[in-house]
Amino acid sequence: MIRLARVGARKQPHYRVVVIEKDRARNGRSVEVVGTYNPRTNPASVSLKTDRIAYWTGKGAQFSETVGKLVAKYKPATESVTDTTKPLTPAAAPVAEVVEPVTAA
Repeated sequence: MIRLARVGARKQPHYRVVVIEKDRARNGRSVEVVGTYNPRTNPASVSLKTDRIAYWTGKGAQFSETVGKLVAKYKPATESVTDTTKPLTPAAAPVAEVVEPVTAA
């Protein structure tokens, strides 16, 4: 399961996004730390290792309800390569210039 583990001082929560067996304690020994979440900053700061999250979900790991919302909200925009609804950036736009030959006068 991929869920939050609370760290930080009293009344100053800071969370790690961890891969952990479902029946372990909230702050028990985790398999891997795949991100962090700090709700005290404005806006909240989220750091996720999307490649590792994709690996673990491919192995069958499920998100907790809260982590599922965080991943959906903070998913990087470049993750969907086949998305055709986004306009092309100038660097990715095809070059359609007509080059006229130079004639000596």
